[in-house]
Amino acid sequence: MKKHVDIYTDGACKGNPGPGGFGSILVYLSKEKRISKGFFSTTNNRMELLAAITALEALTESCSVTLYSDSKYLIDGMTKGWAEKWKANNWIKSDKKKALNTDLWEKMLHLDKQHNIEYVWVKGHNGHEYNEQCDRMAVSAAENPTEHDVVIPV
Repeated sequence: MKKHVDIYTDGACKGNPGPGGFGSILVYLSKEKRISKGFFSTTNNRMELLAAITALEALTESCSVTLYSDSKYLIDGMTKGWAEKWKANNWIKSDKKKALNTDLWEKMLHLDKQHNIEYVWVKGHNGHEYNEQCDRMAVSAAENPTEHDVVIPV
């Protein structure tokens, strides 16, 4: 039986694009692992995706995961099959525009195949304990950036 891990994530950006950050909390049994990082120039959607990717990449084996996020972009992209469709259409969306953040969607799709992930949307800034903690981590990281984003947002 696979280990079950709850993952809570949030991204933040001061301007869009602008300095940004993410916060992730992984919970396994009674143990918690917190991850956050700030970037000099990025977008909110990149931070939302990177929060989930970084948390999933921290897992050392295939797990059963419940991933909580207040990002409809992330949750809908995975649960409604948008990312899979964009990839199948050479990263062109149904409106004929190029999908953004394809480097991160590629990683997300790969990680989705490694783990059994249930995606759960939570309303942001609504008193959810872990979401609020992730938000504080993301904002703090955005206010103290240390990294350059790999892909410069367009």
